[in-house]
Amino acid sequence: MSAPVPARSRLRLRLSPAAELHVRGGHPWVYESSVRDQNREGDAGELAVVYDRRDRFLAIGLYDPHSPLRVRVLHTGAPATLDDAWWGERLDAALRLRAPLFGADTDGYRVVNGESDGWPGLVIDRYAHVLVLKLYTAAWFPHLERVLKLLEERFLDSSVVLRLSRNIQTHAAQAGLHDGQVLAGHVDDAPVVFHETGLAFEAEVRRGQKTGFFLDQRENRRRVERLARGRRVLNAFSFSGGFSLYAARGGATEVVSLDLSAHALNSAARNYALNPKLTAPHETIQADVFDWLTHTGRAFDLIVLDPPSLARRETERAGAIRAYGKLAADATSRLAPGGILVSGSCSAHVSADEFWDAVRDAATQSGRPWKELATTRHAPDHHASFAEAEYLKAIYLQLE
Repeated sequence: MSAPVPARSRLRLRLSPAAELHVRGGHPWVYESSVRDQNREGDAGELAVVYDRRDRFLAIGLYDPHSPLRVRVLHTGAPATLDDAWWGERLDAALRLRAPLFGADTDGYRVVNGESDGWPGLVIDRYAHVLVLKLYTAAWFPHLERVLKLLEERFLDSSVVLRLSRNIQTHAAQAGLHDGQVLAGHVDDAPVVFHETGLAFEAEVRRGQKTGFFLDQRENRRRVERLARGRRVLNAFSFSGGFSLYAARGGATEVVSLDLSAHALNSAARNYALNPKLTAPHETIQADVFDWLTHTGRAFDLIVLDPPSLARRETERAGAIRAYGKLAADATSRLAPGGILVSGSCSAHVSADEFWDAVRDAATQSGRPWKELATTRHAPDHHASFAEAEYLKAIYLQLE
């Protein structure tokens, strides 16, 4: 008869003084380089307890030995038991935040926004009856059963699709998981149709970018709708046509969706067809936006620039700022008198002020009088609770 396997001691960590201050101040990440001492090796998804230099409880979080983000903080303050009730209340808090935001005409939105909702490295988006669960760390794999149970209790008859960031897909395979896997219910390969303020859209939940759609631009799309009446609208980097549909509903006289991807333009055309009440002529153009803006002779009354991230790492920041300026300058040259430029950025490595200033400078260098109508940041269901989570910004300028 073999001897019983002794229970492992709780994984305990101590941090550098600077990291202690950051965690105490509410920052949700502990980097590998900040760990000064730990009592043993830890497994992905294990709950690690962080103590301060006086051996007092500081935080508890998800441990990930595969990531430079060694601990993703779940709880700080007084010690707590992270049982089913604790997890349920954490999810309910996110749901309460969103309850007043959307009416019956919207069934596509972010349910859980990672660290900013207390779920570090985990995002949940809803598309009608389908929930898309996106993970950015293997530390969530051991907790998937609990997460699915919580969702099943709160979203009756919903299906759940798993999406994985590229950096964890090897670890996922070892756990029997893969990107696009259906964890609950039934979801086939066809796009899921959902509604945003009454407009119907497709979401490619199993294979599309992000979780299948760019939900984070909803508030800017609504603002463009209010500006579009009587205007010729260019939606550059149009992807699946979100801004195009809103502009059409807002009364645009014509709408052009411009993108390099034929797949994206086909999706934009299908989305337009899903909404037969839209009557503005809709044209799709497959071209490189930088090149097309330089060489086209067409003029527009409203131009939306919503490119993908132009700085995926810090070393690309300066080049991205120049590129944003060039885009704004080229778009300005295509604006008719009284035209409006809407320029957006999702580059986390470019600050809001750097981006806004690049667009303002381009408007000034055009030699045309201009006024600033608005600047915007994150939508309320994509709120950012710490600096590294901030990425989205937009600016609205009108030129004479």
